[in-house]
Amino acid sequence: MTRYLLDTMVFLWNFVEPKRLNHQVLRLLQNPAEAVFLSSVSSWEISIKVASGKLQLPETPRAYITKRMTPAGLLPLVVTHEHALAAGELPRLHSDPFDRMLVAQAQTESMVLITSDRQLLKYSVPTLWSGK
Repeated sequence: MTRYLLDTMVFLWNFVEPKRLNHQVLRLLQNPAEAVFLSSVSSWEISIKVASGKLQLPETPRAYITKRMTPAGLLPLVVTHEHALAAGELPRLHSDPFDRMLVAQAQTESMVLITSDRQLLKYSVPTLWSGK
């Protein structure tokens, strides 16, 4: 069975701007039989962006993420030492540490990364393009 890892923006767009996601990704996210994961690094990224004023949510990041993960059927993926070491070994094709961690996690866990970030397509990781 294929396992998928959501890019942080794909997670957010799924709830606030689903029109930004293509039909294939929307169908996948709506299928409870699919194994779709949200990394704890996405929770960290969202929390930091809210705290810095770069992202606005209708409630706290804790409430927002918690209320959406389970009903959406998303599975948690924690960051491990192996993930951290793999992220440090990635080539410098992208400078965002959150995105680099998502790539490392997808590589380490043999997952397909669902993304709309063209920079991530440069890495040696299976991806599913979420944009239109």
